[in-house]
Amino acid sequence: MTKTPSSAKTSAAATLTPRALNRATLARQLLLRRAEMSAEAALTHLVGLQAQNVKPPYYALAARLAGFDPMELSRLMSERAAVRAVTMRSTVHTLTADDMLTLRPLAQPAIDRELRMFRGGLTGVDLDRLTALARAYVEEEPRTLAQLRAELLRHWPDADPQSLGIAARARLPLVQVTPRGLWRQSGQVALTTAEHWLGRPLAEASTPGGPDALDDTVLRYLAAFGPASVKDMHTWAGLTRLRGAFERLRPRLCTFRDEHGVELFDLPDAPRPDPDTPAPPRFLPEYDNLLLSHADRTRVVPDAYKSRTWKGNQPFCVFLVDGFLAGVWRLEEAKDGAARLTVEPFGTLTKARREAVAAEAERTVRLLAADAASYDVGFGAVVDA
Repeated sequence: MTKTPSSAKTSAAATLTPRALNRATLARQLLLRRAEMSAEAALTHLVGLQAQNVKPPYYALAARLAGFDPMELSRLMSERAAVRAVTMRSTVHTLTADDMLTLRPLAQPAIDRELRMFRGGLTGVDLDRLTALARAYVEEEPRTLAQLRAELLRHWPDADPQSLGIAARARLPLVQVTPRGLWRQSGQVALTTAEHWLGRPLAEASTPGGPDALDDTVLRYLAAFGPASVKDMHTWAGLTRLRGAFERLRPRLCTFRDEHGVELFDLPDAPRPDPDTPAPPRFLPEYDNLLLSHADRTRVVPDAYKSRTWKGNQPFCVFLVDGFLAGVWRLEEAKDGAARLTVEPFGTLTKARREAVAAEAERTVRLLAADAASYDVGFGAVVDA
């Protein structure tokens, strides 16, 4: 592995190609070679995992960690060392308890922005009173969103039920309690506050213009997703006005340019592998943060495939070949105990790449369907771009 010179003066003029950015990002994302680290350490390093559904965090760690056991993440959830909650981009993430308490206040501006979209359904609603009522209700015992809406409707019968639920979620740091999120267990979404579930208060809210936890989060973002621009972090966090934090940190960072001349910031000692470093196939969940955390996603997603990871409201699990998005996959477990992983490439794979993809697919299905009576890997029709 080679590193670009770390001097800010030297690296300011250096241009990083999409392939160089690809290898650097894959290294940070633990996708060039599987990491020998715990699930909790990986959650911390990756600053959480996108978790709109239950399985994606498990799929994400299976692709990144050597010897990963899904029960390890499940135990973190059951022991309240990790939680599922709305944070970055106002979407659900699985993250450590410490990060929940730190990142939820940082994400508040993005969550407030979502709330403003629903203000039309909240005419006459006192949001401070709603917050107090909702907190008392979910801290009495965890409640489903339907129960929470019904309770709030008793106080504001003319309000829009969905807007009331969004308001409670925006004004309170709600977490999804277990068994929701546990491996191979079912459970509807039931909510309580992070403070009540974790027994600790949230960190003080950080302001986009001030030096505090925000600076640390910028450094952590670069460690997991860099080299990156200010707009890249805007995309990852769902926030704006972060330029001040980057300028404050500039003396501690090195800078590059992409092929369009956009300034990229990075940690001086972060890995920047040679662009020709081999990148094995990797199977990722739908909405993996690798695909969502940069304004310019061409470092991983070729332009021809940028709209191929979903259809309507249905997102697809994806796989990488040579470090770049190359197709979609699905894992099906039949009632007879058989498990089948089907691979659908976006183009024709060479024999060598097809064999490598098949080997990674077999590893993935054996790990994620360990209790299956039989395993099968198949290739579906090539999905032409």
